[in-house]
Amino acid sequence: MIKAGPVWALGAMSGTSLDGVDAAMVLTDGHDVLEFGHTAYREYTPEQREAIRAGFGLWQDDSGVEAVAEVVEAAHAAVLGLFDGAEIVGFHGQTLAHDPGGRGTHQTGSGAVLAQVLGLPVVWDFRTADVEMGGQGAPLAPFFHFACAKYIGADAPLAFLNLGGVGNLTWVDPRHGAPNEAGACLAFDTGPANAPINDLMQTRLGMAYDKGGALAAKGVPDVEILESFLAHPYFFKMPPKSLDRDDFDILSEAVMGLSDADAAATLTAVAATAVAKGAEHFPTPVSRLLVTGGGRHNAVMMESLAELMDCEVLPVEAVGLDGDMLEAQAFAYLAVRVAMGLPTSGPDTTGVRATIGGGQISRP
Repeated sequence: MIKAGPVWALGAMSGTSLDGVDAAMVLTDGHDVLEFGHTAYREYTPEQREAIRAGFGLWQDDSGVEAVAEVVEAAHAAVLGLFDGAEIVGFHGQTLAHDPGGRGTHQTGSGAVLAQVLGLPVVWDFRTADVEMGGQGAPLAPFFHFACAKYIGADAPLAFLNLGGVGNLTWVDPRHGAPNEAGACLAFDTGPANAPINDLMQTRLGMAYDKGGALAAKGVPDVEILESFLAHPYFFKMPPKSLDRDDFDILSEAVMGLSDADAAATLTAVAATAVAKGAEHFPTPVSRLLVTGGGRHNAVMMESLAELMDCEVLPVEAVGLDGDMLEAQAFAYLAVRVAMGLPTSGPDTTGVRATIGGGQISRP
């Protein structure tokens, strides 16, 4: 437990797109977001990126996973150590494997190690309890999205779209009093987003990502590949549902015969179309889709979404939020909820059998 009342929490996030580590401070009482604080970003070096990429698919006891954990811990310690004034830390770790209903979920990196390095209590391993209770373990930001909807003064249903390695949607009705109330939130992964595009850029051009969608803008999407993609069984499953980064690795093979530009255009169209398909599951229509994550910087992606969606499509900056830091802020917020014994996920966000508070706390 922590003190009652507002707490300055520090959160960190390293996504499957492998850009780097985001860190951010949030003042919260575990219910409302009261203030956003300082942020920082530490880009992975090419060597760190490749070391982590080599760990994708590894589970807790697999050979080589300890070396990956050390890279993740060192990178996080470097950026988290820049902050003053935090009372608790939320550490997501780096997802290497995700198989709800099977082997479980694996985010590498030890919160116990970071607690000793930082001299602060660290909340970590947010997803395991949810998966053990029959949930998908993802996405975990929806309860924070609900708090953000309250923070911006929304008074009607809206949706948050995170375009990271995988895309995920949160439908929010802020007229409810709490995120775990029935009908307050619905969340699920939409499909691949930046991950296959980044992999294409790295493999073919030695670049980390398609900056601004510049390469995709020069190409033409392959309609046959797009139609084949939409026939995947995942799109016929009802939410909540989630994906592993490489669940659609067949896409890399599908675009192998295309030019660089056409391949980038096809993968970008795939990501946007998956979001539009996901929106068909919204309980009621929304007037705004607020986009966060690296994909919102891809102009082709945003233009495609605007064409496909029946609502206004905006980067979250349009409502005063920080799209680069929203997930890091989410884990700061969730850390406080864990420490207060409040739920972090529920049946409508991860499919877990009952609302549950995930995460374990390590103290220095």
